[in-house]
Amino acid sequence: MNTAHSSIVDAAAVLGLLGRRPCVLALGEPTHGEEELLALRNDLFRDLVEHEGYRTIAVESDCVAGLLVDDHVTTGAGDLDEVMARGFSHEWGTQPGNRALVAWMRAHNAGRAAAEQVRFAGVDGPLEITAAASPRATLTALHTFLAARLDASLLPCTATDLDSLVGDDARWTEAAAMYHPTRSVGRTSDAQALRLLADDLVDLLDAWSPGLRAVSSRDEWDRAVLHGRTAVGLLRYHSWMADTSPARIARLLGVRDAMMAQNLLAAADRGPVLVFAHNAHLQRDESSMRMGGVPVHWWSAGAIVDARLGDDYAFVHTAVGTIPAHDVDAPAADTVEGRLSALGAPRVLADPRAFDPSAPARVSPWFGYAPLDPAHLPRIDGLAFVRDCALSSGTPAP
Repeated sequence: MNTAHSSIVDAAAVLGLLGRRPCVLALGEPTHGEEELLALRNDLFRDLVEHEGYRTIAVESDCVAGLLVDDHVTTGAGDLDEVMARGFSHEWGTQPGNRALVAWMRAHNAGRAAAEQVRFAGVDGPLEITAAASPRATLTALHTFLAARLDASLLPCTATDLDSLVGDDARWTEAAAMYHPTRSVGRTSDAQALRLLADDLVDLLDAWSPGLRAVSSRDEWDRAVLHGRTAVGLLRYHSWMADTSPARIARLLGVRDAMMAQNLLAAADRGPVLVFAHNAHLQRDESSMRMGGVPVHWWSAGAIVDARLGDDYAFVHTAVGTIPAHDVDAPAADTVEGRLSALGAPRVLADPRAFDPSAPARVSPWFGYAPLDPAHLPRIDGLAFVRDCALSSGTPAP
């Protein structure tokens, strides 16, 4: 771009600002649930698909549930209402912007060859703020894949063994475990046995990969690998839920973002991908927050992917001006958001180098919105700005 900002936020403007076409283009958001932010994402993704060869969108939602969405947009499987209800976590299937995205992807793919279709990927684990899923579904799916293709003597257990060790799913999803480690099943003898079996099953997937890939489609193989890494990640997450050391929260946050990074790298293995998630999950800087007054630090999925991909990763941080539903009023004039708001355009794409990293940070009156930290500007590739989020109310959890 020849100027520091543009009121057009499309593929040409974004890639022109970046000076390259990254394999992973990360578009962050400072809060969840705002329809204006979803509309920005949808418009940019359509333009990237139609003009820049991007073929996958990855969103901060359950990676296993997201397989239902991918099946729908590629084959038409399932009713749209059911797909929206079951294919997204965090109740994000109720958001009109997500429904519009899925409907457009299905319409785009209709009649196209598989190689030309757009794909959907969830990159979050099967995790909520207060609980994590049972490992039953992912372990069973991986075991089923292997049992159908290998001699039974190679498998470390039977499906019945797994089912017995998992037991009642409710003990894994016990919400109180987030706040009371002793309520977690994550370090019981059954859970420890399952971690060993998961490790053996994933190792078997790797060790026999030449033969397994030869008798499987690309999608079958990719999904087996997804189920394997998710099972291992879930069991690791449950183990840290049962921990009582000061490292507990940092490790839980780190495990989650590491799972997101693995899923994002897997999506990128198919070609250029746009990932949409909270800025906190995509930033290059070390992440931090306070829990019970105690500072917690970990590395985001974006930082992990950036360390792996280098210039093939780019991060566009999205900031906002107002969120009236949550009393987030016009930003102070001397903040980065204030300068962007003063431009008067509904949307702005700006070069972060045009702003002073020592500028005052905006203070949010609402816990669900995280303003830009100007100190991060040197490690941001682009700034997208939405002046007013007036039509919807956000949801807090990053």
